[in-house]
Amino acid sequence: MTQMPLNIRSATPQDAATILRFIRELAAYEREPDAVLATEADLLRDGWGTPPRFTALIAEYDGSAVGFALYFTTYSTWRGHHGIRLEDIYVTPAMRGKGIGKALLARLAHIAVEQGCPRLEWDVLNWNEPAIAFYRSIGAHRLTEWSIMRLSDAALLHLASHNSPVS
Repeated sequence: MTQMPLNIRSATPQDAATILRFIRELAAYEREPDAVLATEADLLRDGWGTPPRFTALIAEYDGSAVGFALYFTTYSTWRGHHGIRLEDIYVTPAMRGKGIGKALLARLAHIAVEQGCPRLEWDVLNWNEPAIAFYRSIGAHRLTEWSIMRLSDAALLHLASHNSPVS
């Protein structure tokens, strides 16, 4: 049996357009095709600016980009150490089931261990049973006692406009 021609590498600024394409494909899969506002310029600024706000990995199969993982660091006050937060992981539909998603997660786990991170965390949509089953198969568990809270758009602007009382 020959080795699969898979390469997982760090993303470079030249990958920004590919990452944006994958983000748009992921948004379509997640039933929100019109929700992506990010631009290639945003990705370049935030991934390779000073300071960089995220890091990304690119999965290449036979020399073609077929997936990515985009992540950033978090901090656990309870653990007293930073962790890694996976924002997005995506493999093109034609390449799913070949171990590429697992290879991306394994590389990310290696990075986390190398950095001494006690946690690697991400979100999954409740209806995405194939992803949930896959994540469970690699040992991940779902946190049911926590809910994600989000403040955005008009609500964020409204709260930001309030002056805090000063004692």
